[in-house]
Amino acid sequence: MEAQIPKRVRSSLMKRDPALFMALVTVWLSFAVFIFLPFLRLLGATFVVDGKLSLANVKTVLSKAYNVKALYGSLVLATAVSITGTVVGYLFALAVTRTRISKVTKGIIGAVAMLPLISPPFTSSISLTLALGPNGMLLKALGIGDFSIYGFLGTWISETLTYFPVAFMVITAVLNTMSATLDDAALSLGASRWRMFRTLTIPLSLPAIVNSILLLFGASLADFATPLILGGHAFPVLPTEAYLLITGMFDLKGGATMSFLLLVPALLVFFLQRMMLGKKSFVSVTGKSGSRTEFARLPQSLNVVIAVVCLIVVAFIIYLYAIILWGSLVKVWSVNNTPTLEHYRYVFKHGQKAIKDTVLIAIISTVIGSLLAVVIGFMIQRKEFVGRRLLEFSSMLNYALPGTVVGIAYIIAFNTKPLVLTGTLSILVAAYVFRYYATGIRSVIASLEQIDPALEEASLSLGAGTVRTFTHITVPLIIPALISGMRYLFIHCMTAISATIFLVSVRWTLLTTRILESMTELQFSQASAFSIVLIAIVFLADFILKHVLKFTTAHITRSQEISYEQIGA
Repeated sequence: MEAQIPKRVRSSLMKRDPALFMALVTVWLSFAVFIFLPFLRLLGATFVVDGKLSLANVKTVLSKAYNVKALYGSLVLATAVSITGTVVGYLFALAVTRTRISKVTKGIIGAVAMLPLISPPFTSSISLTLALGPNGMLLKALGIGDFSIYGFLGTWISETLTYFPVAFMVITAVLNTMSATLDDAALSLGASRWRMFRTLTIPLSLPAIVNSILLLFGASLADFATPLILGGHAFPVLPTEAYLLITGMFDLKGGATMSFLLLVPALLVFFLQRMMLGKKSFVSVTGKSGSRTEFARLPQSLNVVIAVVCLIVVAFIIYLYAIILWGSLVKVWSVNNTPTLEHYRYVFKHGQKAIKDTVLIAIISTVIGSLLAVVIGFMIQRKEFVGRRLLEFSSMLNYALPGTVVGIAYIIAFNTKPLVLTGTLSILVAAYVFRYYATGIRSVIASLEQIDPALEEASLSLGAGTVRTFTHITVPLIIPALISGMRYLFIHCMTAISATIFLVSVRWTLLTTRILESMTELQFSQASAFSIVLIAIVFLADFILKHVLKFTTAHITRSQEISYEQIGA
C-alpha cells in the first residue's frame, strides 16, 4: 500500500525538486492539449446542442435501425473474436510451452504467430479477399463457386487471425512462470493428466485468459479497416459507420455520436482489465530451489487437438502471406497471372512520398513517445506527488480509446481556432505518440520495479541532482525496457490506420491509407505490393531494434558483473 505523505511535505518536495516540477508541468500541459481537450470536445459535439446539454444527437443516431444494427454488430463481432482468438492463442501457447515438439518447430510456430503483429491490420483482409473473394484462388482450387467471404464470417476470420497473437503472447508469458513441481505433485497423488490440466493449468492461467479476452474484445471493437473491406453493407459496425458518416455525409456530430457509442464499451473493458491486473493472487512461482523446468505431458487427446489447430492455422497464415506476395507479382489478379514487377515500380514511383512520410512520422513519433514514456514511467514509479495515480490513468486514456474515437476527437479539437493542426505533421505525430506510448510507460515501470532505489538514493546523497541521477543512473539501467517500448511504438506507427485515416492530407500521406485506397479501387495487386513493402520495412526495423536490445542487455549484464566482481574484490 502506498505511504500517505502530508501535503506540506509534498509541497516542500516540489520546491526542492524543480526538475520534477518542470517535468510535471510539461506533461500535464501536453495531456491537457492532446488528451483532455479532444476528449472534452468530442463529448461537447455529442451532448451539446445549441449551447445546451442534450441527448438529441444520441436519440437521432439510435432512432435509425441501421445504426442500432451497427452497434449490435460491433458487440457480437468483438465477443466472437475475443473467444476464438483466445482459444487459438491458448492452444498456440500450450504448443510452445507444454508439448515435446522440437525447438525448431516451436520457433516456427512462434514466428508465424508474430507475423500478423508486424503487418498492417488489414493484411489478412486483403489475403482473404484474394483467396476466398470473387475469383479467389482457393475457391477455384476447391471448385467452389457459390461462396461469399464478405459479411460477418470473413470479418470474424480475419480479425481472429489478426489478433490471436496478442492472446498467444499474454498466455505464453503466464504459462512460462508456472512451477513444474505442481504438475509432479498432482501426478504423484494419482491425478490423471486431464485432471491435472483442468485443476492446475487452466485455473493458474485464468487471469491471462480473461485478460486476453478483454484485450481482444477491445481490439476488435476498435478495428476499422477489416470491417470496411470485408463487412460491407451486409455487416455494419460502429467504426466504419462513423467513418462513412464523416467522410461521405460530412456529418461530424453524427460521427462523434457514433464514436461515443463505441467509447462506452471500450472504457468498460479498460476498467475491467485494470481490475484484473490489480488482482495478483494467482501465484505458482515460490522461488524455492530445485524445481524442474520441464512440465508434465499433456493428455494425448489434447496434444492431438493442439497439433491439428496449430498445423491448420500456421499453414493457413503462410498460405495467406504467400498469396499477398504472389498477388503483388502478377499483372492483374485472377485475370492475367503473368509475372511482373510493375506494381513494385508503381509503389516506388508513385508511392515514394507515402513511404517517406510513413517512415519519417514513425521515427519522430517513436523518439518523442519513447522519451515521454521514460519520463512519465520514472515519475510514476520513483516520485511521490499529488495526482500521481491520476497521471498514470491519464497517460493510458488514449490507449484505452478505440482509434476511430481518437481520430474523430482530434478532428473536432484541432480543426478550428485557436489550435488548427488539421493536415499537419504535428497532428499525426501527436495521435501516434499519445495513443501508443502507453506500452513504453508500462515497460519502464516494470523495469524500474526490478531496480533497487538505493542506487539512485546513493547518487542523490553524493550531491548529484535529479536530472544527473536520472540520465546517468536510471536511464542506462532501463534501456532494454525503453528499446522494447520503441519496437512496439514503431510497429504501430507504421501499421495503424484507425485514428490516422481521419488525419491524413495531401501534404502528409501514409502507406496504410494507400493500401486502403488500392483495395477500395479493386487494385488488389497494387495493395499487395504496398503491403509487402510495408511489412519488409517493419520487419527490417524490428530486426535491428531486436538486435540492439540483445546487445544492450548483454552489455549491461557484463557491466553489472564487472561491478559486482570489483565490489567483491
